Amino acid sequence: GVTSVVTTTATITTAKIGAGVTITESGIEASGIGITVANINGGQIGGRRNMIINGAMNIAQRSTSRTDNENYTVDRFEVDYNGTDEAPTYAQVDVSSSDAPYPLGLTRALKITNGNQTGGADAGDWLRVRYNVESSDVRHSGWNYKSSTSFITLSFWVKASVAQTYYIEVRTYDGTGQRFSFPYTLTANTWTKIIKTIPGNSNLDFNDDNGVGLQIQFAQFFGTTYTDSGVTSDTWAAFAVGTQTPDQTSTWYTTNDATWEMTGVQLEVGTQNTPFEHLLRAEELALCQRYCYLHTDSNSTGASSQITIGTGSFYTTNQPLYAVHFPVTMRAIPTLAQDTGTNYYIHYHNGTNTQANDVGVINRPSTNCCMIYDSSLSGSANHGSFLSTNSQSAKILFEAEL
Repeated sequence: GVTSVVTTTATITTAKIGAGVTITESGIEASGIGITVANINGGQIGGRRNMIINGAMNIAQRSTSRTDNENYTVDRFEVDYNGTDEAPTYAQVDVSSSDAPYPLGLTRALKITNGNQTGGADAGDWLRVRYNVESSDVRHSGWNYKSSTSFITLSFWVKASVAQTYYIEVRTYDGTGQRFSFPYTLTANTWTKIIKTIPGNSNLDFNDDNGVGLQIQFAQFFGTTYTDSGVTSDTWAAFAVGTQTPDQTSTWYTTNDATWEMTGVQLEVGTQNTPFEHLLRAEELALCQRYCYLHTDSNSTGASSQITIGTGSFYTTNQPLYAVHFPVTMRAIPTLAQDTGTNYYIHYHNGTNTQANDVGVINRPSTNCCMIYDSSLSGSANHGSFLSTNSQSAKILFEAEL
């Protein structure tokens, strides 16, 4: 009445399944057949995952350091502030090879250096970095944003010189605007990876258009005009100016020359934070050019102060027209931005040249090309002309930012 059971463990180094599949220690080999894997952890395998453009902070078409309000160093990440006693400096900087993001290929960062806020932290003060995602990009991302069981995951690397709790606010614009805020805590001078999974909500709306759909605000400080101690984190609620986040700690803001750095920003559909999605520089630049196109920058060449802007002809005796074609279709009809100064530009026409301080305005624009002109010249109708920079400080760019 006694039954003996003998258990035997065998190690198989190679297994052959049918005529076409071999499993070894090195992997799976298939001959003449296909192997289909639908998904990993419920998410897609191929295709672009990251909805953030320039999250590695590699592209900086406008400049690499500045202090002016509501502008950019690294493309797509706008810095704006209010009520400061001294303007902060924001810059594209290198990540040290000894820092945690560097081995992951994240070798540049956006760095904010605080000014001297001698007046303290007032109720109406703020300092933040903003990133805007087009509404149609969110709508068609694959996120079932109306469902509380469908998620997006935001991740980024961040370092600050002051240890405290900071806040992120995610905001929507279409329909009845909603907001979702959450805290993160940093140790001083230590790179930390933040990962946050955000659910959908039945109140969220995203139009199928090129307007702002989702805005991510990386706040260094919001004053009490914009915060409330009763705000609940980690939940969606109707957006209101005075209840964007819980009240925020002001230590970083009131510390002279305090620093805050960020890189590796990724926003992807699903609950899994996957490794940062690196793109070739050419790919990243083309994506950025939808919002900002640097057409001519004499200083960047380091070789010549005269770089051709465009060729054209005199439409009338005092109006040369120059066609500029954009490398990609821009988000909207852009505005012309330029650095101006004495004799920054030069027109060559009729065997002579005429210097100019600026190049006028956009005329007959579209999202693919535009005409720029200068009505101060004297020439001959139908004669050719070409326009060039005449100073290494001259710069021409077109902006169609959200």
